[in-house]
Amino acid sequence: MPVLLRISILLLMTVLATGCASSLIQGERPGPEPLNRVSAELAEDQLLDVWIELFDAGELPQDDEEAMGLSMDIREAESRFIPVYLRDTMEKTGFWGAVRVVPQSTEGAEVTVRGKILASDGESLVLEITALDATGRRWFVRTYESRVPEGAYRLAVAPGGEEVFDSLYNTIANDLSRYRTSLGDPEVRNIRQVAELRFAADLAPSAFSEYLRRGDDGRFELLRLPAVDDPMYRRVQRIRERDFLLVDTLNGHYNNFYREMEMPYDEWREARVAEVAALRRVKREATTRKVLGFAAIAGAIAIGAMGNRQSRVRTSTLRDVMVLGGAYAIKTGFDKDSETTIHRDAIEELGASFASESRPLVVEVEGETHELTGSAEVQYAKWRELLRTIHASETGFVGVVD
Repeated sequence: MPVLLRISILLLMTVLATGCASSLIQGERPGPEPLNRVSAELAEDQLLDVWIELFDAGELPQDDEEAMGLSMDIREAESRFIPVYLRDTMEKTGFWGAVRVVPQSTEGAEVTVRGKILASDGESLVLEITALDATGRRWFVRTYESRVPEGAYRLAVAPGGEEVFDSLYNTIANDLSRYRTSLGDPEVRNIRQVAELRFAADLAPSAFSEYLRRGDDGRFELLRLPAVDDPMYRRVQRIRERDFLLVDTLNGHYNNFYREMEMPYDEWREARVAEVAALRRVKREATTRKVLGFAAIAGAIAIGAMGNRQSRVRTSTLRDVMVLGGAYAIKTGFDKDSETTIHRDAIEELGASFASESRPLVVEVEGETHELTGSAEVQYAKWRELLRTIHASETGFVGVVD
């Protein structure tokens, strides 16, 4: 058998094998990670409050194919959606006190969870999670990754049902609870005291910064505690309770956003995963047809070169059929390529139709109504300024110093 014909046959077999293998390579949904729960209710003084900051939206993929249908509007929405679901997951464990979602760089938390979205396209989710406590001790920095198959969204119960990446959230919550259980009672007590004094020092640094010392490593050391009957400290504690109420109000805002986002977000992810899968199939079919066409033409050339003139006459019909068939396969391959544009445009439209909004928050302080506008971070910054105003009006002491 001529070398050219043998190569054509081998190439044809390779293409067919690759096509079959490609259809089997699918992202499989990992086995469910069960959520660890407390076996017995913890004492109230052993429950640490957790503040989950709004996530860093990260960056979109540089590759145009990977970034199809994605946008920073969607990422910004996800940076609010993901912390809420993680909060709800952590609350189910029973290991924590109040678990709240807060703007970034919020002072006064006992345990802070920060996240960054490294990748999120409906098919895969990659998060970088950092956990630390009020003393500045970093519990861990870990990357969590999960991938789901095309049919995962059809199997999920929505709305209000299981999130397709539920196992990933359970893993994060389990890692946090495992670290919490490794802490002794004195450590928990120290974390709570440092958190209170860090809030007080943020509100009135001149009065309370001397109770803490921050080392070169960023860790906070408790030097001493205010007197139990210290009137200024008691006022700060009351203001802190008001701060908790505002954070709870913000969480109501995040909850509303989550509920409004849940259904369109699931629909967008399901549609995008389906479109991406269709795009891959079309591209694979296009490549297969073109290679088969070239292989058929190469085989026809090899047949034409076989034997003497008489044998070439006998094989001319076969050769012509192979050439025409190969040309047709190449043409249909390029036709398939044009279909990828349709799917690509559909993905882009899905991304463009999905966006988030920031709504103003109205609060009442000392009988006066204040409207906090802008992003959640800006709204909360304005609220902290109001708290400082309350503190100054009640004590006559201006605690903020440059």
